[in-house]
Amino acid sequence: MKTHSLTFSGALIERGFWLYVWHVQCGGSAIVYVGRTGDSSSCNAASPFNRLGQHLDIRESASANMLLRQMRRKKMDPTAATYRLACVGPIFSETDNWDQHQILRNRVAAMEAALGRHMKDGDDQVGFPGRGYDVVGQTHSKHPLDRSLWLQVMAKLTPQLDELPPP
Repeated sequence: MKTHSLTFSGALIERGFWLYVWHVQCGGSAIVYVGRTGDSSSCNAASPFNRLGQHLDIRESASANMLLRQMRRKKMDPTAATYRLACVGPIFSETDNWDQHQILRNRVAAMEAALGRHMKDGDDQVGFPGRGYDVVGQTHSKHPLDRSLWLQVMAKLTPQLDELPPP
């Protein structure tokens, strides 16, 4: 039996379109997982706090635990790991209009893919040097990157990314 504590800003419970980066360390291994909020099948755009619980749901019946699945593929024990979540948002507010939701989701999906490339090895489209992390669950997007919005997002997120342990 051990005691633990968790401190977070209440802003993390706000629903909307967010980008986030998980940094997970377990033993001598470390991985990075890049994600976004904004469903592909409904008008829901959850909070990062909500996604935190879903990503680490250890139940056999869990279906939204992509981070946990990637950890298991890497033979990482989720109960022995340390986690850091860096996120930015909401970039856009949640909407109940499906057409508008899809437009916003696609813009954020393009930034999610760019963020994944940035955390790994970078590329010309990203406009930032690669960070060299072992990025798991890499996403791709066929949607164009809104460079102006991307630069705004990175201006906010980069200080948090700079606090991550080096690869």
